[in-house]
Amino acid sequence: MAAAVVQSLVPLARHHVGPAAGAACLRAAYSTDIQPLRTTDLAALRRGTGGRSSFNGVVATVFGAGGFLGRYLCNRLGKIGTQVIVPYRGDHYDVLRLKMVGDLGQVLFLPFHLQDDTSIRKALKYSTVAVNLIGRDWETKNFSFDDVHVDGARRLARLAREAGVEKFVHVSALNADPNPEPIILRKGSRCLASKWWGEQAVREEFPEAVVIRPGVIYGQEDRFIRAFTYFWRRQLRAMPLWLKGEQTVRQPVYVADVAAAIVNAIRDPDAAGKTFQAVGPKRYQLSELVDWFHRLMRRDETWGYWRYDMRFDPLFLARVKALELVSPNTPVGLLHFEGLEMQHTTDRVVPGVPTLEDLGVALTSMEDQVPWELRPYRSGLYYDEGLGEFEDPAPPQAVPV
Repeated sequence: MAAAVVQSLVPLARHHVGPAAGAACLRAAYSTDIQPLRTTDLAALRRGTGGRSSFNGVVATVFGAGGFLGRYLCNRLGKIGTQVIVPYRGDHYDVLRLKMVGDLGQVLFLPFHLQDDTSIRKALKYSTVAVNLIGRDWETKNFSFDDVHVDGARRLARLAREAGVEKFVHVSALNADPNPEPIILRKGSRCLASKWWGEQAVREEFPEAVVIRPGVIYGQEDRFIRAFTYFWRRQLRAMPLWLKGEQTVRQPVYVADVAAAIVNAIRDPDAAGKTFQAVGPKRYQLSELVDWFHRLMRRDETWGYWRYDMRFDPLFLARVKALELVSPNTPVGLLHFEGLEMQHTTDRVVPGVPTLEDLGVALTSMEDQVPWELRPYRSGLYYDEGLGEFEDPAPPQAVPV
């Protein structure tokens, strides 16, 4: 039937544009790549002109949508007409605010448990894309690092493959390593080790999965910048850092850039099976960043701020241990030894591995974003300052890449 249609078009094309152009039309008609429909269900077909009030044909299940990165990702998915499935654990009010990221009926909620296959299958039943954002920086009495990062990731990848999900995106960690170099902890970061084994588990179950390896992520309500704003992280007005923070190099990335990269990876067919490193445009010493944070908060040397080596302060280390014993499930002020270990781990960027720029993301500079993030923590926040009364703080010195 298709050949008959093409043959009927040839005389018409030759009559209007000539023999040469008619032959070109014939070749173009035969070379057209006809894509088969994924489904005949009318409700699953793409409709609309694009945007929030359209449906782009993608149904994405976002595990861990209630977390820091999850709400940025859901917002970007909803803006392009994606139907978003939000599996949640615990109180549904914790994720109910995500109802507003998409159009009416496009954001659906489903209770689930990471160790319950039935609930996960329900969340993946109609999905074409699955994203795993589930991760923890500390262990609890219910979940260890391996339970979340290894066994949980393996289960999600396996069930996504069995459900016929077309693309699986797994968010790991930049410094994931089976044997991380110890800094504060005797055996190194157990979180980073479990992240590495989680990647291997996902590759075994879903070989075409896209793996995103973000470095330290900053943004509104993050656990990097704000860790240095808490009273518990300081000793009065002094800041304890391992080796004064001068031996640690970080390459922070803005959370919206990581969310944009995940969306681009979902839409890019060539991203299947690849690993991407999510880092910012510049590298900094941790000491430079912490000093800059305090300058932005107007808590510099004139305020009484100074930085010293954590190794020579047994009182601070004893306080961290005491806080872990008092509150084992939720670290007070984000202060715990696993967090300190990862906080002082130098970001390693492997040459030749694609980065966010390979996904078409224009990276955000820290100098453009962090002043806005730290404004609520500024000393004398309600002081009505005059125009030009305070000088702009000097930016941090970047380390050559």
